[in-house]
Amino acid sequence: MSGPDSGRQDPAPCVDTEAIDRIIEVAGDLIEGGESVSVRRVAQCSGVTRETVYRYFSSADSIVLAAAESAASEFLVELSTALREIAGPVDTVVEGIAITIEQLRADQRFALLFNATGRSRYLDEVTSPEAIAVGRSILDEVGVDWRDRGWTDAELDELVEFMLRTLQSFIVDPGEPPRTGAGLRCYLRRWVAPAVAVGADAANGP
Repeated sequence: MSGPDSGRQDPAPCVDTEAIDRIIEVAGDLIEGGESVSVRRVAQCSGVTRETVYRYFSSADSIVLAAAESAASEFLVELSTALREIAGPVDTVVEGIAITIEQLRADQRFALLFNATGRSRYLDEVTSPEAIAVGRSILDEVGVDWRDRGWTDAELDELVEFMLRTLQSFIVDPGEPPRTGAGLRCYLRRWVAPAVAVGADAANGP
C-alpha cells in the first residue's frame, strides 16, 4: 500500500466502487501509519470530498470497520493458501490458529477493532454463524480430507467454533509476555492438539 502522504495525484474516482475502494485503501494506510481515521483526513488523502465519503460511510468508525473487513478478506486468502499443503488435522488447526493470532497482532487494521471501546462489540461476533461459515470455507479448502477421516459437517462446525473460541481468548488476554513464533506453536500443540486428536478419534468412531 502507498502511504497516506504519498502525494499521489490520481484522477478523481468516476464510479462508486472506485471511490469506495480508494476510501478504504486510504483508511488502511492511515491506520497502518499510526494516524487516527477521520472523515476529514480520509477525504483529504483520497482526493474526494467529505460529502462523497459520507455518501458511502456514515462515520469514521464505519470506515475503520470496512478497512478491517478488507484486511480480513486479504488475510483469509493468505491463510487458505498457507494451510493448503498441510495434510493432518492437528497440524492444520495449530498452524491456522497460530497464523491468525500473529496476523491479528501485526496488522493495525485488526487491532483497532479490539481496543477498549470496540472490544465487546466485535468479540461478540467472533463465534457468530457468519464467522463459523467463513472458518468452514477455509477448512474445506485445506489439504485435509476431512470426510475420508470420518468428520461430519456438524463436527467440522464444532471444530471451527473451538478454534474461534481459542482465538477469542488470545484476543481478550494475549498473556504477559504474549507468546509468539515457536513458543506459541509449542503451547498450542501441547494443549490444543490433544483436543483435536480426541475429536478426530470420535469422528472415526469406535
